[in-house]
Amino acid sequence: MTALDAITVYVPRDSAALAVGADRVARAIAAQATQRGLNVRLVRNGSRGLFWLEPLVEVVTTQGRIAYGPVDPTDVPGLFEAGFLQGGAHALALGPTEEIPFLKHQERLTFARMGIVDPLSLADYEAHEGYAGLRRALELTPSQVVQQVLDSGLRGRGGAAFPAGIKWKTVAGTTAPQKHIVCNADEGDSGTFSDRMTMEGDPFVLIEGMTIAGLAVGATQGWIYVRSEYPHAIATLESAIAIARQAGYLGPDVMGSGRAFELVVRKAAGAYVCGEETALLESLEGKRGIVRAKPPLPAIEGLFGQPTVINNVITLATVPIILARGADFYKHYGMGRSRGTLPFQLAGNLKHGGLVEKAFGLTLRELLFTFGGGSASGRPIKAVQVGGPLGAYLPESQWDLPLDYEAYAAVGAAVGHGGIVAHDDSADMSKLARYAMEFCALESCGKCTPCRIGSTRGMEVIDRITLHRQQPAAHAQQVALLKDLCDTMLYGSLCAMGGMTPYPVMSALNHFPEDFGLSTPQREAA
Repeated sequence: MTALDAITVYVPRDSAALAVGADRVARAIAAQATQRGLNVRLVRNGSRGLFWLEPLVEVVTTQGRIAYGPVDPTDVPGLFEAGFLQGGAHALALGPTEEIPFLKHQERLTFARMGIVDPLSLADYEAHEGYAGLRRALELTPSQVVQQVLDSGLRGRGGAAFPAGIKWKTVAGTTAPQKHIVCNADEGDSGTFSDRMTMEGDPFVLIEGMTIAGLAVGATQGWIYVRSEYPHAIATLESAIAIARQAGYLGPDVMGSGRAFELVVRKAAGAYVCGEETALLESLEGKRGIVRAKPPLPAIEGLFGQPTVINNVITLATVPIILARGADFYKHYGMGRSRGTLPFQLAGNLKHGGLVEKAFGLTLRELLFTFGGGSASGRPIKAVQVGGPLGAYLPESQWDLPLDYEAYAAVGAAVGHGGIVAHDDSADMSKLARYAMEFCALESCGKCTPCRIGSTRGMEVIDRITLHRQQPAAHAQQVALLKDLCDTMLYGSLCAMGGMTPYPVMSALNHFPEDFGLSTPQREAA
């Protein structure tokens, strides 16, 4: 057999796959191939995002890529015996990967290459539209690049949903000897993993997006602030940056354009509040991560007092396809002011956890049942937290709302980073509400009183509500106090840490009053 005759087998190197034995599966496949004298080319790809099927092994056949999973190392000899290298029948066979319903019904734009390419193969990346966006950007003026991002309707995917093009335009219009592009990769929300998957499975798309941003606004330095708990992402990014620099996609002369852009990775401080953009800047500067007052805005005075674009991973990773295919292509997806797609991340009590990239406008019910397969426990789903630990809990009556920034804001909820965490009917919502206050108390930077003191008092008040369930007068007094406290935190906190903590608390109280010892619904907006 020659190298050309090698059969390609894909085994993910994503952290989720590694956690359930992907490295051992890869070693078993390599050992069996050697033992049987078979020419197998083993590629460590990113995850497809079907986490309940990990490790998901794919083999390239004349019928396309055929999937098998979840594969245990002990399954490998049987797979070889069944002829899986030719797509043979086996109990773990899933058929053509692209035909798996979970994948087939998605609209993968930002995640178009995820699980398809070798994350550190520049040739793979270029063969799948990689760097087409940067090439297009170099044909346009900087202001035209900014206009493309504005026209696409792309909004910050980190949770705030602020129009990305407005940030870029502000920085572009600010005069300064040095400007920066900062990628917020401090992905700390519960039930979220799209940033990690991108950095581990398609790092060049983030590098390309940041380079386009730098050229558009006149920034020559980029920073990727990565969550400290993501060692694989950090290692992959550093390798990809070195490869891109060697190929001329980074450095003093990007693609022979005469324009410079450099990029470095920085490990985050391990604090949730450093996901807030100004606390992140403080941390990048080597200081304690404490929220800054605004103004000045980071776009005017950001990192080291210089104009700075701060976007999250998915925002920046979406830029290349916008430039490559045009703003009109991207804004064709979505609804209202929520244009394009969002990678929704399914977690919690669901049969099929994983990543679903869909255009805005689908419903939570579709995500929970069409993609998520219902609860893993088999019990009815009771509440779903959308948007991370500071997101509201949605009852079934709100599962048919379109997933849209404005539609969710209208009911006191937030789409946020797209994290979806499901709880079945055994969940005690008063305990989950208390946890929201406890989380805030633990993670608060301490700069403002409503957040620092309010969260601690919130835990105490919820404890008293639970204690006084059998004492109507005392119970009602504490419930009123909790609402008042949440109002103060909502409107008085310096940043979203304290300002959004009332969302899970009040939504739990309003929609699940029985868990707080209340007999009548408390229908008030958070």
